[in-house]
Amino acid sequence: MRYRSFLHQRYQAVFGYAGLIFMIAGLAILSPLLALLAYPEEANLAWGFLLPGLGLSIIGGLLWKGLAPKEGVTLSLQEGSVIVVMAWLAAVLFGTVPFLLIGGLNFTQAMFESTSGWTTTGLSVVDVTQTSQLILLYRSIMELFGGAGLAIITLSAIAGPIGASLSSAEGRSEQIAPNVQRSAKLVLIIYSGLCAVGTVALRLSGVGWFDAINHSFAALSTGGFSTRTDSIGYWDSPYVEAVTIVLMLFGGLNFVTIYLLLTGEIKSVIRNGQVRLQAVLIPITAVIIFFSTAVLGLYPTMGKTVRVALFESITALTTTGFSTVGYGDWNSLPWLMMIVLMLIGGGAGSTAGGIKQLRVYILYRTLLAEAKRMIMPRGAIQETEIWQGDQRRFLPAADIRPVALFVFLYLIAFFIGTAIMAGHGYPLQECLFEYASTLGTVGLSIGITGADAPVGVLWTQIVGMFLGRLEFFTVFVGVSCFLRDMRSLTQKQAVAKTTVKARQPSS
Repeated sequence: MRYRSFLHQRYQAVFGYAGLIFMIAGLAILSPLLALLAYPEEANLAWGFLLPGLGLSIIGGLLWKGLAPKEGVTLSLQEGSVIVVMAWLAAVLFGTVPFLLIGGLNFTQAMFESTSGWTTTGLSVVDVTQTSQLILLYRSIMELFGGAGLAIITLSAIAGPIGASLSSAEGRSEQIAPNVQRSAKLVLIIYSGLCAVGTVALRLSGVGWFDAINHSFAALSTGGFSTRTDSIGYWDSPYVEAVTIVLMLFGGLNFVTIYLLLTGEIKSVIRNGQVRLQAVLIPITAVIIFFSTAVLGLYPTMGKTVRVALFESITALTTTGFSTVGYGDWNSLPWLMMIVLMLIGGGAGSTAGGIKQLRVYILYRTLLAEAKRMIMPRGAIQETEIWQGDQRRFLPAADIRPVALFVFLYLIAFFIGTAIMAGHGYPLQECLFEYASTLGTVGLSIGITGADAPVGVLWTQIVGMFLGRLEFFTVFVGVSCFLRDMRSLTQKQAVAKTTVKARQPSS
């Protein structure tokens, strides 16, 4: 009975705090209605956002007011994982409704588009040439909120007892400030400030206001939804590409690194392992793509070839998913390089997906340390060291083990997803590219993803996008703990009922 009472109290707090995230997600669904001031002719579509937005906000408000503890309760990482998984599932499910009601999609397609938006993937089954402005803006807003992270948005609104559990469950354990709530507010200030600057910069480069807003949101969130069929290639402008590259690079950086950069801590930025890894990967990949496409004479000028090589390398590594050209006429080598970049992904603690550069860098440093240990005298101590922010860290084996396990799980999921897609009859090379883009929440496509894709392919991608965004362990821990606790509650109730019946006198 004590344990049952304990679980009841804990889950009251869990559902209460989840309710606040539901409210914020509901407001995100409602926010495209602000565009009716500019597009009043689409007022007849408002109900498609009002129903899910108000519904989720009301449910969240009732949970928050009715169950959230009056005084802050410190939650464990497991309970934070339960909250994060519930919040993301609710956002994705309610986020499908506008696509169902006014977007003209069936349930699988709507679920795919909603998952792609909230997870900042950017793969799409929507025909942007036939879609309303409200739906286009809604997709970009989903990416904006998903990139900031529902937990981070929530932490900016409440005090910090649940802070560490929520931010860690979303894969953002590194904080700008010692106080979790202040750190979350700094992240949102930086994020919204960059979005505003990016919008103005895109407008000055020749992009219309509506397109500038959407592409700024998508670039900073490393989402990649575009309002144009040809994505950034629609403008074929070096100025638009340059602004987008800067926004994508900021989106792929850890928020702590961005903070250090903006505050002038250049030395700390330069010695950061993730920044160094980017500084190596981008030039190498760009050179390979440049020579591979130049030999084939795919583009009219050398300047265009350079622009393509640089832009496509950055969009793949930052997992943004914008593109300036198609990849159908590329040979296998640049395809391979793009797949590798999409698997690696952006910085840990950024809006990007993928394995994350920090994990790759840790494994690289571990390999070097192990090689040195083999040739050093017996008894010598050799530890893996990295720079994170402005701090030097020595990593014990206990910290390296989860990194290796995550990479192993990631690659298993990648090959399983690729095999399922290949089983539907697509060429292996295309399946490798498409599922690397899916699992890394990138959004680049070579044509498999679309409204006419088989249902099995779309659901395989839905699962991949969700796992890729919440990084496996959070989903596993959240779902396992919830099922375990619910089973404990139901077993306790069953035992209690049996005991009561046993104590009743027989007639």
